[in-house]
Amino acid sequence: MLDIKSIIISDEISIKEAMFKIDKTSKKILIVADDDNRVLGVITDGDLRRWILKNGDLNKDVSHIMNTNPTLVRIGEEDRALSIMKSKFIDAIPVVDQDNKVVSVVLWNDKTSGTLNKFGEIDIPIIIMAGGKGTRLYPYTKILPKPLVPIGDTPIVERIINRFLLFGVKNFFMTVNYKKNMIKSYFNDLKKEYNLEFIEEEKPLGTGGSLTLLKQNLNTTFFLSNCDILIEANYSDIYNYHKKNKNKITMITSLKNFKIPYGVIEIDELGLITTTKEKPEYNYLVNTGMYLIEPELIELIPKDQFFNITELVDICIAKKIKVGTYPVSENSWLDMGQIDEMNKMIDVLHREDD
Repeated sequence: MLDIKSIIISDEISIKEAMFKIDKTSKKILIVADDDNRVLGVITDGDLRRWILKNGDLNKDVSHIMNTNPTLVRIGEEDRALSIMKSKFIDAIPVVDQDNKVVSVVLWNDKTSGTLNKFGEIDIPIIIMAGGKGTRLYPYTKILPKPLVPIGDTPIVERIINRFLLFGVKNFFMTVNYKKNMIKSYFNDLKKEYNLEFIEEEKPLGTGGSLTLLKQNLNTTFFLSNCDILIEANYSDIYNYHKKNKNKITMITSLKNFKIPYGVIEIDELGLITTTKEKPEYNYLVNTGMYLIEPELIELIPKDQFFNITELVDICIAKKIKVGTYPVSENSWLDMGQIDEMNKMIDVLHREDD
């Protein structure tokens, strides 16, 4: 049972602190309250995302982003919350007493199964790049291809597919090369309620080069995903954001916080110290390895050449073709690319499964 105190914050904490807290609780909402526990506002992951996209200062207090007129229900009206959440497409509603003091919160995921989907199903093609050798995961990938490395009792690539199925996706393409027969055999023996077509690379073509093999299959917007990541997000919302902003590519990114465990110095041209910073922190948007792409961009990819999708991004930027980003929180992105990251993914998903 949720401890309501875990999602209540002061209006004096920083936006950065709020980001860490909403990540830690995984409830997609924080309630901002005064010293007497009266509601001042709420903050959602969407509020944080909009601030990041504005390149807002993360050190400012949360009053800059909180919704000061949130949807609330009174004690005894909790049964109304589900229909309100469904009609307004919100994941949580605080419950308050007659003095507007927080008593509890009603969460969509606690009341129903499935994802609260604001924008409907998105039956568009999903391309999963699964042709690499996964050398950073040796010795596991000497035995298994990276897509079949199990996370718990389910291969990582099957978990990726299962996430997309929540949003009505039915058609998948998987590019394969290394240990391709093992991958194909696994899925051929699997009972599936979706379509999966394998695209075989005669030689490694990179995360972008193999898209040229799919040119005839792609005539609509499509998702492209590496085979070693999981993104916990509303994929319908990402698609809607991509279309609304008329992007040709939308890169799903994650805001990462890096702490330098040393005092950092800056010097001038004479070698004299000008400033010192004790254990500074830096925030960067980093590439998660998932994209939404318009099909006409495949024309920009050279045929039969090794080509990374980030090269396509660079070409689009140089040509002034619109490239956007959809940021997710640090904990919403799980990466299996290295052994320590794989172990973290296993731990996180094990907690979710429990």
